[in-house]
Amino acid sequence: MTTDSTSAAHDPAWEVTPRDVQCMLQRREEFLLLDCRRPDETDVQVIQGCTIVPMQNLALYMEELRAWESKPIVVYCRSGSRSLRVTSLLRQMGFENVKSMAGGINRWSADIDPQIKPY
Repeated sequence: MTTDSTSAAHDPAWEVTPRDVQCMLQRREEFLLLDCRRPDETDVQVIQGCTIVPMQNLALYMEELRAWESKPIVVYCRSGSRSLRVTSLLRQMGFENVKSMAGGINRWSADIDPQIKPY
């Protein structure tokens, strides 16, 4: 696990930090930013450029997600626990390059964009 001065520890084998995601977005890297929260959560706030696939509906989106099977995917939720579960599920289904965003949108708020309010 690694840490930096502004954020909690994370496991780099399974997670990227919000700062990593911000850099990926700024460099216009090709990756899928997947928000796995419920609609009542995504109605309030999202990270610009994300694709919304609620965790409970993941199976309904598998055909569309298969286009990303060998490409990078970053999954996020509110605090990081659901996104780790979705990351694990996608890896079990053969997706090769999936990671969770450590700390979720709440850590994104703390580290990147304070206009997004934690909840």
